[in-house]
Amino acid sequence: MTSHSGRKYSKKLGFMPNPAVAREIAGLDAQADCQRIVYLLTAYEFPWDITRSLEVALFYTYASDTVSKLLDRTREFQDHGQKRYDDTRLLIAHFMESGWDGDVGSRALARINQTHGNYRIPQDDFLFVLWTFIEFPMRWTSEFSWRPMTAHEQNAWFNFWCEIGRRMGLVGIPESKPAFDAFVQAYGERHFVPDDASARVAEATLAIVRAWLPAPLKGLVAPAVASLIDEPAFLAAVKLKPAPVLMRKVVRHSLKALAGMKRVIVMGGYPTLLADAPNRTYPGNRYEIEALEPAHLQQRKKRAS
Repeated sequence: MTSHSGRKYSKKLGFMPNPAVAREIAGLDAQADCQRIVYLLTAYEFPWDITRSLEVALFYTYASDTVSKLLDRTREFQDHGQKRYDDTRLLIAHFMESGWDGDVGSRALARINQTHGNYRIPQDDFLFVLWTFIEFPMRWTSEFSWRPMTAHEQNAWFNFWCEIGRRMGLVGIPESKPAFDAFVQAYGERHFVPDDASARVAEATLAIVRAWLPAPLKGLVAPAVASLIDEPAFLAAVKLKPAPVLMRKVVRHSLKALAGMKRVIVMGGYPTLLADAPNRTYPGNRYEIEALEPAHLQQRKKRAS
């Protein structure tokens, strides 16, 4: 079953999560129907949580010295940070919402593959980044969502992203989540090392978030991120200070309190769709998928034309 082919839902009593969504997911096949399951998870069950968890996943990739060296060399985050953030968010959201079978989703995947084709990226780096997109939504929903993903949902989530990886040309994708975890453990031992490039890309990304906030809150961005990813190897790699104990407690308790509210009140649209989300780089969501590429590649094309 593709993502959009199926029943649409309304909030229970006009304001509560509809349990029929979870019942549909439970009745679907975690492999054959993973596109539909991912759509239901992102549009109905965990739209805010999955967006935040994928932001954390992106930040986590900076712990890799080889991933960060490429990002630092292009200077996309330093010079065009909001655009780089929005382009990445839009492309990923399109194939989660549309699936790889949908016209929009397939175009988003093609755009990603064309962009990656401009760089020499090690296969292990691709696999590491793919793992973060699998791991962090599972981790976030377990800790901070109104309910955790079920084992069935986690299986479908894993299957979806592995197929995305295959459609990106990746080889050697581990066949199970535990095997993938073991791969990343070994990868981290090789690549999670303190690096100036990692620190620069991390700081440039923190600057993007600071720009969204009023002045009194800007100083809380770095410790908030450190509160969410409090792994010593990660913090050392990106040269980020551990969060103060009180700050960590406040961040985590606040997210859990928000999750408690969401058990009885759905905040936002139902479904929550990409077209309804605010867009800083492309007001009114006016953009072409084929134009969502790094600014330095766009500039190179202009010089060549």
